[in-house]
Amino acid sequence: MNNYDVIVIGAGQAGLAIAYYLQQKRRRFLLLDKNSGIGDSWRERYDSLVLFTPRRYCDLPGLPFSGERDGLPTKDEAANYLEDYVNNFQFPIQHETEVILVMKADTGFTVHTNHGLYHAEKLVVATGPFHTPYLPPIVTDIADGVRQIHTSHFKNEQQLKDGPVLIVGGGNSGAQLAVELAASRPVTFSMGQSRSFLPLSFLGKTIFDYMRATGLLTAPITSWLGKRLSKKPDPIFGYRAQLRRLVQDGQIRMVQKTVKITGSTATFAGGHQEPITNIIWATGFRPGYEWLDIPLALDEKGAPLHKRGVSHVSGLFFLGLPWQYNRQSALLGGVGYDAAYLATHL
Repeated sequence: MNNYDVIVIGAGQAGLAIAYYLQQKRRRFLLLDKNSGIGDSWRERYDSLVLFTPRRYCDLPGLPFSGERDGLPTKDEAANYLEDYVNNFQFPIQHETEVILVMKADTGFTVHTNHGLYHAEKLVVATGPFHTPYLPPIVTDIADGVRQIHTSHFKNEQQLKDGPVLIVGGGNSGAQLAVELAASRPVTFSMGQSRSFLPLSFLGKTIFDYMRATGLLTAPITSWLGKRLSKKPDPIFGYRAQLRRLVQDGQIRMVQKTVKITGSTATFAGGHQEPITNIIWATGFRPGYEWLDIPLALDEKGAPLHKRGVSHVSGLFFLGLPWQYNRQSALLGGVGYDAAYLATHL
């Protein structure tokens, strides 16, 4: 059996951030990752994806994100940065290793994988928030001839049929794809929840400077402000002016929540109906920790039970969760702060 002080499950930005601190503390550790290469989870996302955080808000501990610091990186630049990060620090990583089962042992944790058995005194689950793509129950009544795809599998519009597209889900990905696809086809954008829009910059400064200065980025989830913000849908960064112009020009139709799809007809809240040819589901993800067979580690919905990443189970930690401590916890440049905190417990 392979024995380690700490095993980290996941070698994305969260896993790499905690690896930086484990290396500094000279712990015997190993990162297990199911992908074949560093940055694959970024490279596999849709071709036109651009981060809404400037490069100077994307730094992991110990290595700045290269390039124009106030510019917005592409998803491939993010992947390349993670590769550079690993090459710089030479962390021990085992790729193409899928974790099948984790159980509590007398002296730590037993990790079952497709490449054998591992043991660790402490375990960090750093698999991030994007596990199982969520599709609403209404997908069961959609006609076979309708092309439908979740954003996690969308690359570009060549995957779509000719004709209009319905985008369901009103987050940043949905807004970005609505604006992009409206250049070549009619788009219906269905937002189930009202969202606030924030500009990417204001008076020559990135909006994140203002969010940090006002505490919107750093307010702990335990504070009054943090509790209030964490219960609201995340804002959409940018795209407000573009969406408004495209709606006025008739290239995008904004509709309410999609409540039913029967055959190739979508029905929206309020009763409005439209025929559909393509659907892009920008409906997010659900937790997928079925392999974590540890009592008290998860709640009744399968989400981690923790306080700032520290589990109720001795020796078990989580990293890279939305609102793990504050709004920046799930951002590329925010995970390092949570990693530094967890390192004090490791």
